[in-house]
Amino acid sequence: MKIWEMGRRKGDRIIENVVISAIGAEGNAIGRKENQVVFVPMLVPGDVVDVRVRKKRKNYIEGSVVRFREYSADRIEPLCKHFGVCGGCKWQHLPYGLQLKFKEQQVVDNLTRIAKIDLPPINPIIGSKKIFEYRNKLEFSFSSKRWLTDEEIKSDLDFDKADALGFHIPGLFDKVLDIKECHLQPEPSNTIREAVKRSCRKRGFSFYDFRQQSGFMRNLIIRNNSAGDVMAIVVFFMDEKERREALLDYLAEEFPRITSLMYVVNTKKNDSLSDQEAVVYRGADHLIEEMEGLKFRIGAKTFFQTNSSQALELYRVARDFAGLTGEETVYDLYTGAGTIANFVASRAKKVIGVEYVEEAVHDAVINSELNGIANTLFVAGDMKDILTEPFFAANGKPNVIITDPPRAGMHGDVVKAIDMAAPDRIVYVSCNPATQARDLSLLSENYKVTKVQPIDMFPHTHHVENVVLLERVS
Repeated sequence: MKIWEMGRRKGDRIIENVVISAIGAEGNAIGRKENQVVFVPMLVPGDVVDVRVRKKRKNYIEGSVVRFREYSADRIEPLCKHFGVCGGCKWQHLPYGLQLKFKEQQVVDNLTRIAKIDLPPINPIIGSKKIFEYRNKLEFSFSSKRWLTDEEIKSDLDFDKADALGFHIPGLFDKVLDIKECHLQPEPSNTIREAVKRSCRKRGFSFYDFRQQSGFMRNLIIRNNSAGDVMAIVVFFMDEKERREALLDYLAEEFPRITSLMYVVNTKKNDSLSDQEAVVYRGADHLIEEMEGLKFRIGAKTFFQTNSSQALELYRVARDFAGLTGEETVYDLYTGAGTIANFVASRAKKVIGVEYVEEAVHDAVINSELNGIANTLFVAGDMKDILTEPFFAANGKPNVIITDPPRAGMHGDVVKAIDMAAPDRIVYVSCNPATQARDLSLLSENYKVTKVQPIDMFPHTHHVENVVLLERVS
């Protein structure tokens, strides 16, 4: 058996022969030694390793592998050449069936340990039809000083001026790994990225320096839909028309599948584009994604679930849990671009979407108009300020509330407002079962959980989506 070992440093504390037995929170593997729990990233149950202690607390240790003594029989070869360095797809070494098992267990653990409420049997997790090339959006960063791999550091080559177009190294804002291949998005994503990189190098365009806040090329965003249309957004740090148009003309000629070619000039210190103008250079200013005959408009800054086929499964579960007959007033909280609201509208009397991002509400209205849906209303503002008795009096009290908050879950005041509104059913869609469990506990006095459905949106990661149905009991 091949044994892999990293170099040890003087003064390291090493724990030997740690047997990995499970996968825990945030995807870290779990072992036990000296009556303490040991957390180590990117391992498989059945691995036996020596661990360098990074952090020691009373009840647990965090560490990293310095030596493999045995490899788990379940371990498989990762597909991606960047595995272990890039920071993404950290479960590629786990068979997909095991990934689903651990995600399902994560839902069970969070709901039982945090919510501490009675639960029905949890439905088997819905796995992703695609485990590679499932994403419809990727964002790459340019960097004038790329991250060097261990092999490059040990070589005699000079990499002082090496640049990169790829992904940030986790925890290091100024370090970018130069990506040669990525299996998250279908072609022509890889081909476009590599062509842009070559073209910029050939033309002598400077890549962004995160510390000096300088350079011409900043980001490349590639979006696609199920029909194969492609949106490319090039982000420049400086407004230089001649050089910008030379690159964009090259892209337009080289890739006719790019139906929406856009650019942004972002001179800020951060990469956020929410307050920046996306300018159409060629083609349309959006893509169209279709689901069950409904069309959804995706602009440069539109939030849309990044796994389109699994998003459809998610929306179907939410609609099924809502139990609509055509007579209900439905509130869709954190509606975003109104995807769920428009998806359930045909089975409801009225749907009211609430979202704090005004631009997203604009997209939601357009999506209703695009599909000839006339029974939706979208409101922009802070959820806890909007969900008041006067608002309910003016627009109707909800029979059903669907809520899909960000990872942090719902603000306590929003939970109170939902409780006050007293809908018959609450459908809670969450990308973080831990904060979902916290909110379920807050609602448990008047609501009982009657259905739980985990869904895998992001293969090869520890992230899991979960849909819960709560029914009013008092």
